[in-house]
Amino acid sequence: MKRVQRKPYLAWVLVLALVSLPTGSASAQKSDVMGEVQFDGKTNVEKTSGVWVDGQYVGYLKELQGSKKVLLLPGEHTISVRQNGYQDSTQTVVVQPGQTHIVRVSMVKAATGAMPPDAELATIKISVNPSRAAVFLDGRFVGHVGELSGVGRGLQVVPGTHQIRIALPGYTTFQTDINPLPKQKVEVKTDLVKSPIPVTEPLIKGDPKDTPSASEAHDARDPQQ
Repeated sequence: MKRVQRKPYLAWVLVLALVSLPTGSASAQKSDVMGEVQFDGKTNVEKTSGVWVDGQYVGYLKELQGSKKVLLLPGEHTISVRQNGYQDSTQTVVVQPGQTHIVRVSMVKAATGAMPPDAELATIKISVNPSRAAVFLDGRFVGHVGELSGVGRGLQVVPGTHQIRIALPGYTTFQTDINPLPKQKVEVKTDLVKSPIPVTEPLIKGDPKDTPSASEAHDARDPQQ
């Protein structure tokens, strides 16, 4: 009876060993095939700017390292870096297998229209997890949650109807409509729900021409702080 019990045990050990070996090998091969893109920004403006790769939002610049580093298949890719109130910085890179490509980013202020007096503006407070999620106002990227949350921080907008969307790959997109009055504070508060399906809808991809003007929104200190 002892011999009968030991044979299955040995068989399972052999099966596990055979299954384990190809997994590690495949992982190493995949790592060799991919190329890494690193980002270099000197000021806080660049470091907090949103990054799109081939039209897909991937995060803000200073977080894209370590476990969040950008690995891409070899070939040509379009990198776009955006910040509220600044011109988009777009460039094409050619990624090579197993090599690192450094993208240097320098943001330039965009021409903006006149902003109404602060006394006529409403303030939107953002309180959302994860804080690295992208925030869109009326379909336009205005920053990530971490930039717009906390004491004395928020978005000042023209009173009236606005659409707020908050999105991050791997999470279900949150969307809400608000209609603030002059001087009113509106808080948008939620926890994004994880999704097994990556976020790929158009609002994440955005549109290069959709850069918010000063008359629509800008980062602001809380006027009452």
